[in-house]
Amino acid sequence: MAGGIFNNLGSLCKVDCANVHPLVCHLCHEQYHSPCLLDCYHIFCGRCLRGRTIDNRLSCPLCGYPSIVKGNNSLPPEDRLLKFLVDNNADAEETVQCANCDQESNKKDTGVMYYCNTCSQPLCAACRELTHKARMFSHHEIVSLAKRTKAKHRKCSLHEEPYILFSTENKSMLCIKCFRDMQVESRSHCIDIETAYVQGCEMLDQAVLVVKELQTSTGEAILLLRAMLGEVCLNVEEEENAICSLFNSLQEKLEERKKILLKAAQSQHEEKEKALKEQLSHLTALLPTLQVHLVTCSAFLSSANKFEFLDMGYSPLSVSCRSPSLSEMPLGSAFGRRPTSHRNICTKVLLAEGRETPFTEHCRNYENAYRSLQTEMQNLKDQVQELHRDLTKHHSIINTDKMGEILDRSLHIDSQIAAQYSTVETMRVMFEEMWDETFQRVTNEQEIYEAQLQDLMQLKQENSYLTTIARQISPYILSIAKVKERLEPRCCIKKVDDYNVWQHRETNRLTRKGCG
Repeated sequence: MAGGIFNNLGSLCKVDCANVHPLVCHLCHEQYHSPCLLDCYHIFCGRCLRGRTIDNRLSCPLCGYPSIVKGNNSLPPEDRLLKFLVDNNADAEETVQCANCDQESNKKDTGVMYYCNTCSQPLCAACRELTHKARMFSHHEIVSLAKRTKAKHRKCSLHEEPYILFSTENKSMLCIKCFRDMQVESRSHCIDIETAYVQGCEMLDQAVLVVKELQTSTGEAILLLRAMLGEVCLNVEEEENAICSLFNSLQEKLEERKKILLKAAQSQHEEKEKALKEQLSHLTALLPTLQVHLVTCSAFLSSANKFEFLDMGYSPLSVSCRSPSLSEMPLGSAFGRRPTSHRNICTKVLLAEGRETPFTEHCRNYENAYRSLQTEMQNLKDQVQELHRDLTKHHSIINTDKMGEILDRSLHIDSQIAAQYSTVETMRVMFEEMWDETFQRVTNEQEIYEAQLQDLMQLKQENSYLTTIARQISPYILSIAKVKERLEPRCCIKKVDDYNVWQHRETNRLTRKGCG
């Protein structure tokens, strides 16, 4: 069927209406044949729409709007106005002859040919002047050939009488018989044909103005929508470029951040490895000290009699001045605690970012002060360890003035740590105001700050352990010195007795040998 030949043209909505002939179908591109009007007011040939109806619904091939189809022919109602225009356009191609002189012409020659609606005959311009100037033709209706009135539009199809009136109520023309047959109250709505024509033309002019305004507003809306569409496309491109630029910058920043973190992690690894190696070295050096303690105990057991053992083993000095053990000292205090790992790496990352802030300046000053205190603590630790090693391994007599100097330095360091702690503590209010401005940076700074306080407290605790150790070593040194003073005379007497016994034995041996 014809409906299956022409496909649904999805691109028809983009057709420029200014270049489309009003009497040409959008589907077959030919002059309308039985034009049908859809509910969306689009018009197509009846043959082009045939076969497209599904369940009494017909989708417009141009806009897709569904139309309800009634009747058995499965087609929308015929557009009478457009059919009239199509028929008139076809009649314009017909050749007509003047009824008097047989001059041939067509409807397009509107300035040459005329038509007498009363005589129903075409007339040329010359015959119109010659034949229809008489008084008997004065009531004849002569119009141009293009505006001739066909018989079917002039006479009533029911009574075959000419139309003389128009009913404004029923919107239909009436002959004299139709007027007589209608009800009396409806006759008041009837006007003559000429008046109805004038009123209809006025209404049509008003409708044309409204349609023109609608056409203008529609065109402006189309231009506006096209401009908005172009702007949307431009905005999409700009947004895509902005997103790509942001993504690239984020990638660069992430890559830079990755390098900083990897560098900080590597530095942390190296510091941890160094700290562990130092602890391993100190533990290795501690083994000979423990061995010396064992040898000292064995020597004391072998050289002292029961009275000496009970006298020195349970004396108040020997009980109270025991050597501090490794378990009583924290691992960090014995071998030099390293700065808190998290504070150290966060401080390095903060300083590596290169931004100058009050907290960055504080961290720089703090690191310098902390390293100075740590260096002094390390020197003091080394001296205490050396004294402990000399006391336990070499049994050397320690100068009491040196021990006093160590105690004074320990107290001085303690006051420095307290002063630094107080200085850091006084800056809390200023830093808390700065911390409210950011979140992630505040978190890092707070962790670093708390770690700094923790490090200072740790240093204070380590110094306290050192002070305790020094105080414990001092009486231990005095006890060892007294023990040595008591053991040295007895050792000399024992050596003289052994020499006398040996000499007596040799004399006896030589005497027995001489007698023999």
